Amino acid sequence: MSRVFVAIAAILAALDVAGGAFASHALRSQVSDRALEIFETGVRYQMYHALALLLIGILLGRAQSGQVLLIVAGSLLLGGIVLFSGSLYLLSFSNILWLGIITPIGGLAFLAGWICLAIAAFTTKFQT
Repeated sequence: MSRVFVAIAAILAALDVAGGAFASHALRSQVSDRALEIFETGVRYQMYHALALLLIGILLGRAQSGQVLLIVAGSLLLGGIVLFSGSLYLLSFSNILWLGIITPIGGLAFLAGWICLAIAAFTTKFQT
């Protein structure tokens, strides 16, 4: 699972860089300032959590015990990216307002993932 999280994190970070460039160059003239702001929020949170997922993948590779909490943390962060950032991307393009209901669910997944990571930091035995 360590390699899976690292690979997914790298792909998400690469897509994030592409999304940021797309927003700066192509999207800026196509959508409202508010829609661009919403899109950029999704991009920013995707990168933060892709980096966190990378860290979790690295920690999983060094964990001697407690891997389950790390896997749960990584899975929650990944789900948070899909729900939080994904809903913001769709909202910025479609202006379907009910998509905004999904965004807080992604935020809760982020919070839960960070809490699991914090607990894992205290309960997991790592190689030194």
